[in-house]
Amino acid sequence: MPIPKDIAVAQDLPSRLAREIAPTGSLRAAINFGNPVLAQRGADGTPAGVSADLARELGHRLGVPVGFETFDTAGAVVEALGGPRTWDVAFLAIDPHRAQTIAFSPPYVIIEGAYMVREGSPLTRNDQVDHPGIRIAVGRNTAYDLYLGRRLERAERVYAPTSADALALFLREGPEVLASVRQPLEAYAREHKDVRILPGRFMVIEQAVATPKDRPAGRAYIRAFVEEMKASGFVAEALDRSGQPDAVVAPAAR
Repeated sequence: MPIPKDIAVAQDLPSRLAREIAPTGSLRAAINFGNPVLAQRGADGTPAGVSADLARELGHRLGVPVGFETFDTAGAVVEALGGPRTWDVAFLAIDPHRAQTIAFSPPYVIIEGAYMVREGSPLTRNDQVDHPGIRIAVGRNTAYDLYLGRRLERAERVYAPTSADALALFLREGPEVLASVRQPLEAYAREHKDVRILPGRFMVIEQAVATPKDRPAGRAYIRAFVEEMKASGFVAEALDRSGQPDAVVAPAAR
């Protein structure tokens, strides 16, 4: 597949552009371990997965080392911008609330938000969840928490600090529903026959590269970078290497 002209130009990187993207001379990349589809801890404890692979490839192209800041939740990543643990790039789900303070590339991976219930639950469809008396366990400030906050009218969210803690809350305190990313829910349900996943999805989660809003040239370069990483097969190969072949590479941006 031929490389679009804007991507080819972006690969001939001016030093001023590298300084805008990584002003300290090192690419500070925020990794959220709360989403196991995108990020895992390697055998030596360092970040692994598609997010870490993209960060390393971007640092290589910029000609700078990569320094990782690791977090357990997406909310903590957003809050860190501008503080002692600030970052140059992060790997987050696109969300209009987050977009008030950060900029997003086109998505590179699409994953699904799904509901899990107990085997004996009367709930059989996603559209049955938003009713009085239904409590939904969620990780606070996750993409699906923010989405449900805009969409739910009658059901109640019950918060846990992280997605993993939301599962524990669901099991321990008995909310009727758990909302999370589909893949870890399916992995749990395969091993525990007392729960099941509702068919379909309640949302599509578009995962993108986030950057500070005050770096317009850097944003344009990263947009082209993301498009190339999808078209070249880099994203698909990184997902496969990290054991996430069911995650879907996002289509080319329009």
